Amino acid sequence: MKTKNVLFAAVLAVCTMGGLAAAGEDLRQITVTGEGQLAVAPDQAVITLGVTKEASEADAAMAAVSKEMSAVVAALRGAGIDPADLQTRQVLLQPIWSKTGSLVSGTAHKITGFSASNNLALKVRNLDQLGPVLDLVLKAGANQFQGLSFGVADLEEVKDQMRDAAVADGIRKARQLAKAAQMVLGPVRMISDHDQGGGRPMMAMEMARSSAMPIEAGELNYSHSVQMVFDLLVPEAE
Repeated sequence: MKTKNVLFAAVLAVCTMGGLAAAGEDLRQITVTGEGQLAVAPDQAVITLGVTKEASEADAAMAAVSKEMSAVVAALRGAGIDPADLQTRQVLLQPIWSKTGSLVSGTAHKITGFSASNNLALKVRNLDQLGPVLDLVLKAGANQFQGLSFGVADLEEVKDQMRDAAVADGIRKARQLAKAAQMVLGPVRMISDHDQGGGRPMMAMEMARSSAMPIEAGELNYSHSVQMVFDLLVPEAE
């Protein structure tokens, strides 16, 4: 009885493996990468600006920076900028070192003053105000710019459009490859989403006074990709 049970188990295992192999042989799939690109006009910008002052004493340098930055913030709020669109990014206080002595006596370093700075990120939601806002902060006392970046307020809508385009591109590629291989494209088995980001170019700005500073927003280029797996079916004989 025991021998018969072992023999039956062995036969069942062989039949099961044979069935899996046959199923594997019938399984035909194709993997493609769909890509979507979208160029959109930006509708907002972020400016990073600052105030830097030097003084012989640390408290004097910081007080001067605080006074100027308070004037900048007050001017921005007076121009209608929402307080939620203003964010302090960095406050620094550093010593200023100077060389002393001569070639004969040797060179030493000592602190001769202090440099203080306060950096602010400002979001401008109306690009028509960008040039006037830049002039406004210059007049109010800002003397340092770290950069300007453009963006879109509804980034999720942009991503949705790119996903639609990426999936459509993946289906197009899969159909073309299936046709070239003389196969029939079957259903989608898997979609893997790859968020590549893109867009948001940065532009460095030199400090300069202008009554009508020209700003060109241009376009933002975003990209997105998805990986898709389709079944491939053998065409029916006519």
